[in-house]
Amino acid sequence: MTLISPDNDFALMAALFVIAGAAFLAEKTRIGSHLTGAVIAILAAIAAANLRLIPHSAPAYDFVFSYFVPVLIPLFLFKANLRHMLFETTRMTIAFLVASAGTIIGVIVAVGLLDLSSLAPMADIDPEMREAGIAGLFASTYIGGSVNYAALGEITGLRADASFFSAATATDNLFSAVFLSVLALLPGWNWVARRYKHHEHPAQKAPKQTTENITAASMTLALAAAISFVAIGDAITNAIEMSSLRYAIITALVLIVATAFPRWMARLYGGFELGVGLAFVFFTAIAAGADIFAMVNIAPLLIVLVVILLSVHLLVLLGVGQLLGLTLPELMIASNAAVLGATTAPALAAARGWQDLVTPGVLVGVLGYALGTFAGTAIFHLWSWF
Repeated sequence: MTLISPDNDFALMAALFVIAGAAFLAEKTRIGSHLTGAVIAILAAIAAANLRLIPHSAPAYDFVFSYFVPVLIPLFLFKANLRHMLFETTRMTIAFLVASAGTIIGVIVAVGLLDLSSLAPMADIDPEMREAGIAGLFASTYIGGSVNYAALGEITGLRADASFFSAATATDNLFSAVFLSVLALLPGWNWVARRYKHHEHPAQKAPKQTTENITAASMTLALAAAISFVAIGDAITNAIEMSSLRYAIITALVLIVATAFPRWMARLYGGFELGVGLAFVFFTAIAAGADIFAMVNIAPLLIVLVVILLSVHLLVLLGVGQLLGLTLPELMIASNAAVLGATTAPALAAARGWQDLVTPGVLVGVLGYALGTFAGTAIFHLWSWF
């Protein structure tokens, strides 16, 4: 029994949007600026669900997963000009690739060390495919964030077991929030900071204001383009009869167009902002499924898996980053972009005063959206073959 019943669609959608809107407001406060709005939305939704104000699962959440998630990917990738990202943000791109490598190594170590066969059985999922699915799931979410997590949940079939996926979601969300706090605090630890190059803050011109270009027409066109990319991607997926490649195909379509026609795509003003708003609602919906009781009682092994994964990720990040001469702020923002996505990386950069890393943080976060699904899908298939 919850205060808002699972079948009260409008009340639940209102709750999701209220939590998301409150998170935007809360991140403007002194404490909230360090947590960022995305983490506040996640923690607030977890609290609301576990206090039984809203349910852990409902048709309204399924609507968000089914229709928001595929549309979010194009909205975030409209400006994903690969030439721009790879050549104008070289240091941050290198730092992000190091962070992604740390995630992949962490997944291999964690899944290799643990006996995941001891997890509660999942309906219609072979134990070997389950292990491969878990590897792909956590690789994707710690390379591109929660959008990729939802995509791999469908691709691997892990969402079919509601209790397990709820436990996995709770583990992912809670430890992502804790890890974000670690990233925010590490640069202030002198014992660590003095082992890295000093981060210079080059003088920058104030960014050109384009908010006046964001109109009802521009946002409508952005949404129309995003939905069109999804429709075309679904048509291709259905034609080749490979549903597991749905998100990879949508991503590839947008990247091709954004790289080939960057000026056209740049005119879709408000697309990214609309995507951020919908992403907060998505964070809220997916976090509402985080059943802490399930996490502790159904799949406690996932806690150990995530702790090992993120520990290895951080060790690889700090070790390789130091060898490559990258600064600690660059590594922290790159790790943030990998673990939590493009919406939190620029927020952390701004909160810490690293203004020169705000835009690169967004760009590598977008690169994470592009790579996360590919990497997670590849690991899932490769692990299942072996």
